[in-house]
Amino acid sequence: MSGVYARRLAVAAASAALAATTGLLNAPAAQAAMPTPVSASTARTYLSQLTVAAEGSSDGYSRSKFPHWITQSGTCNTREAVLKRDGTNVQQDSSCAAVGGTWYSEYDGATWTAASDLDIDHMVPLAEAWRSGASSWTTAQRQGFANDLTRPQLIAVTDNVNQAKGDKDPANWLPPRTSYRCTYARAWVHVKHYYDLSVDSAEKSALQGILNGC
Repeated sequence: MSGVYARRLAVAAASAALAATTGLLNAPAAQAAMPTPVSASTARTYLSQLTVAAEGSSDGYSRSKFPHWITQSGTCNTREAVLKRDGTNVQQDSSCAAVGGTWYSEYDGATWTAASDLDIDHMVPLAEAWRSGASSWTTAQRQGFANDLTRPQLIAVTDNVNQAKGDKDPANWLPPRTSYRCTYARAWVHVKHYYDLSVDSAEKSALQGILNGC
């Protein structure tokens, strides 16, 4: 693993709390405030730079190898930070649990008023990352990836839509809200490029098709 990449992961982990605070201050009022992904043109460039390889094995994979949700600030963990960031007029109790607010799910266009109706999606799923290179990372590096508030890797969405996505890549699943697919592809490539994860040929083809239409 390159020194530059190792430093990237260290910086990502060290800046998580600061990034969460910045996101709270700058969150738009009416829509999820996931960090803005790179432009379509940059994403096309990034995609051309990714290693194309058949997906690796899921052998040895466990969500516990990507520790989440970690504490971000005080009593607030990563899930709660994303719920606060992505919602409107979110109220939290003394343990940081969201007890009020409104959330708009970018994937399907649904609006929710109960945090229990939302999952925090990993844009690049943990199992997909494992099969694309993260199996060789340290647990600390996988923890940084699973709790990354700086890249467009975490977003609050309708729970059953997230469950339908599972660990599928864009060749096998895309958000049902078609107007969000450009943003989704840009974010997917942004994350994979930053973490130097590979893409398989079908995944790359699907991403190219979306990005070329953005």
